[in-house]
Amino acid sequence: MADNFFDIEEKIVVVTGGLGLLGRQFSLALLERGAKVAVFDRTIGEAGVTEKLGAPENGNELLLAADVTKRDSIERALAQVNAQWGVPHALVNAAALDSPPNAPAAENGPFETYPESSWDQVIDVNLKGVFLCCQVVGGQMASAGRGSIINIGSTYGLVSPDQRLYEYRRASGDPFFKPVAYSVSKSGLLNLSRYLATYWARRGVRVNTLTLGGVFNNQDPEFVKQYCARLPLGRMARADEYNGAVIFLISDASSYMTGSNLIVDGGWTAW
Repeated sequence: MADNFFDIEEKIVVVTGGLGLLGRQFSLALLERGAKVAVFDRTIGEAGVTEKLGAPENGNELLLAADVTKRDSIERALAQVNAQWGVPHALVNAAALDSPPNAPAAENGPFETYPESSWDQVIDVNLKGVFLCCQVVGGQMASAGRGSIINIGSTYGLVSPDQRLYEYRRASGDPFFKPVAYSVSKSGLLNLSRYLATYWARRGVRVNTLTLGGVFNNQDPEFVKQYCARLPLGRMARADEYNGAVIFLISDASSYMTGSNLIVDGGWTAW
């Protein structure tokens, strides 16, 4: 007898930040399994942006320009999804801002001088953006009486960044500290997920956080060395290694799971 627990064929899924490193992987994995994927990304239509995901042309892909920090932008994109396919079955909130190791010095200096403007921008995208997408897309799913929302979190939303990873930078006269806003924004997602899980439980919408570890993306070799030494599995994740968790949380295999935090981090938070 075939096991259809993980079947997501014909499910309509909105992926925010769907042209980003992980959002693109999620979108491709969903398309490969027969889902209809609407990518919401603010870069769509901008000069120099390669919009095509690389999936087979089968009518199951919509690429829609949307700014997750603006409710009217989300509503316009969702209206196009509705006109094409109907009400979504799932929402993956993957759009996010971070300050990577190669960010400008002001972004990665001491906490005491972290720019207020940077705080506002990160919180606006990572927390307010998820809040608005849940209101607009999640609200519509609740009205339809079904749905799954996956809020993409980070280990740095569970534990503080290990500033020792960057001592090699500071030792060479290049002060670097992982900034505060990203951690705070990802921590906020945990309780937003719990709040909505209880709020919408009787209306058929499940809401979970998927907490992820670091992904290899050609970072500074010394950073990678330090990071991997801190991991029980001894390596950073490949960009495609989180796809299975996303499929699980969308599918009926997780039908009794809501308000939870699924951690996939190579063991980072295990010690």
